[in-house]
Amino acid sequence: MRKPIGVIDSGVGGLTVARELMRQLPKERFIYLGDTQRCPYGPRPEEEVREFTWQMVNYLLDKDIKMLVIACNTATAYTLEELQNQLSIPVIGVIEPGARAAIKVSQNKRIGVIGTEGTISSKAYPNALRSIDASIRINDLACPPFVPMVEDGILAGPMAEGVVARTLQPLKEMNHIDTLILGCTHYPLIRQLVQKEMGDHIQVISSGEETAREASLILAYQKALNTSNEEPVHEFYTTGDIEKFRVVANSWFEDPVRILELVELEGTRSSA
Repeated sequence: MRKPIGVIDSGVGGLTVARELMRQLPKERFIYLGDTQRCPYGPRPEEEVREFTWQMVNYLLDKDIKMLVIACNTATAYTLEELQNQLSIPVIGVIEPGARAAIKVSQNKRIGVIGTEGTISSKAYPNALRSIDASIRINDLACPPFVPMVEDGILAGPMAEGVVARTLQPLKEMNHIDTLILGCTHYPLIRQLVQKEMGDHIQVISSGEETAREASLILAYQKALNTSNEEPVHEFYTTGDIEKFRVVANSWFEDPVRILELVELEGTRSSA
């Protein structure tokens, strides 16, 4: 089936998931939409996140996608079940795949989770982890400075190192975790800084690989994989600053982003 796969995120962070999807599903065509103008979603009320997420979903449904990947932890926490119930196409999020990946590698069943305020307050990760293994011990921490920093393209250097060190200090003082889930798809863009701050003895997990594996399995089961040998041309859309998006995207992908357009969703017109 040659229909595209849709990927949505609050900004550029979902590119970390999109890259893994493209690696594992090289024949598939992807359409990515990042709501960079209204990022971050983490501090926003649940109802607002749901509204914004549905606006992105409806935009991609008009492009006849065959699967939707919610590459945003906050949107996954608030809207995954609703979208799965209301859409006729498969919908997958990033929280359960991330939880499964962490449990696979943890040796002492002590797992840390960092994410946005929305994701952490939703308790989506503790619920997902304990649904798999009730004996898991969890320490979670909201990291509000990380998403704005990543959206501004500050991915390395003394300023980024200082923000990461200050933000993660409370987690370092908690129980002896051996695994840390990056519970926001923006965070893999600063993964090296997080790893350095937490120490090499900590397994740092992002959900992209496991999410892509789940997408592949679902499409194969539904016999919906693209079998064409034509090279796919991916499309990227943003509601905010195109050049900022392009800089981050081109630093994350081997090939330059070819199709990148500004889109207007309801509520984004005034400052787009």
